[in-house]
Amino acid sequence: QVQLVESGGGLVQPGGSLRLSCVASGIDISGYVMYWYRQAPGKQREQAARVTRSGILTYEDFVQGRFAISSDNAKNVIFLQMNRLKPEDTAVYYCNATHITGLSVESDYWGRGTQVTVSS
Repeated sequence: QVQLVESGGGLVQPGGSLRLSCVASGIDISGYVMYWYRQAPGKQREQAARVTRSGILTYEDFVQGRFAISSDNAKNVIFLQMNRLKPEDTAVYYCNATHITGLSVESDYWGRGTQVTVSS
């Protein structure tokens, strides 16, 4: 059974840092594009970062150089290092694993999320 389990969320002051982890089981993440998404209360879920199977990193503009996604394929884990956090970063953060062949989505897996709260 495929599972994605996020951890590392919590309460942090503005300007602080958190490191999120997502451990995958039932799949080999080296065969997937891995994403971090976030969803704030009352807002749409939005993409924050992704890492491709070849190791290419992509970030959304709101990150502003503050976040870094990385992966450890041997351990089937992805990370999101978040620095200089702002109150507007408060959200539930989700990891996602997607495999696409041509125009078809073959697999699309989601974790249950981890809460990040940035407040003074």
